[in-house]
Amino acid sequence: MGISMGHILVVILVILVLFGAGRIPRLMEDIGKGISSFKKGLKEDEAPAKIEKKNDQDPS
Repeated sequence: MGISMGHILVVILVILVLFGAGRIPRLMEDIGKGISSFKKGLKEDEAPAKIEKKNDQDPS
């Protein structure tokens, strides 16, 4: 009882009916922007951690 091609087609058809063909590209664009923003936020959080490590290792 796995997912067959028929199941996938039914899901795609339901999504098209619910959202319409015009809204799906905009929805995907918004999801892409959200993922990019999330990755950018992760990189910004890592930068201060690296600076703190260097300061901890610096003998004063």
